[in-house]
Amino acid sequence: MHKSSRSFIELAKEDLATARRRDPAARTNLEVALLYPGVHALWAYRATHRLWQGGHYFAARALSQAARAATGIEIHPAAKIGERFFIDHGMGVVIGETAEVGDDVLMFHGVTLGGVSMNPGKRHPTIGNNVQIGAGAKVLGPVTVEDGAKIGANAVLVKNLPADHVGVGVPARARDPRTDPELMLDPTIYI
Repeated sequence: MHKSSRSFIELAKEDLATARRRDPAARTNLEVALLYPGVHALWAYRATHRLWQGGHYFAARALSQAARAATGIEIHPAAKIGERFFIDHGMGVVIGETAEVGDDVLMFHGVTLGGVSMNPGKRHPTIGNNVQIGAGAKVLGPVTVEDGAKIGANAVLVKNLPADHVGVGVPARARDPRTDPELMLDPTIYI
């Protein structure tokens, strides 16, 4: 979750490579550049984040809302997002103002990184590096999801999730796929 000194073009090339690496359906860079709303939302976010950091709050929010209308993905301009972030499908993703997302995060459609309080300050989750968040998952409040964790589809996470654990259920429970017999037999869990 660091500020990159690389140009927009360099970051865009990396975004295209990330999408092609993460999505087996992605065939060409041109296809990804023209047809992937998750990539479009990320590009718009980068522009809105720069505007926000420059104190142009209204312009940042206006562009953010235009991107939301075009992609179905809402990323607040003040959120902090790391490198090689990929949103697969994307429709319905919401990332709140004080959310922080690490590097190499994979997120599916319908995910919310939301708040549970209307008080100022840190209200949204902090997502570590190499985290995967399944479709429809809700991560709510100023919780921390540590590096290498996975959140199952439609889970509702309201507590911290340790590194390399899987959060499943409503409310989500942390399970260790290295010792949980049920998860050890699940071929979709890769640790």
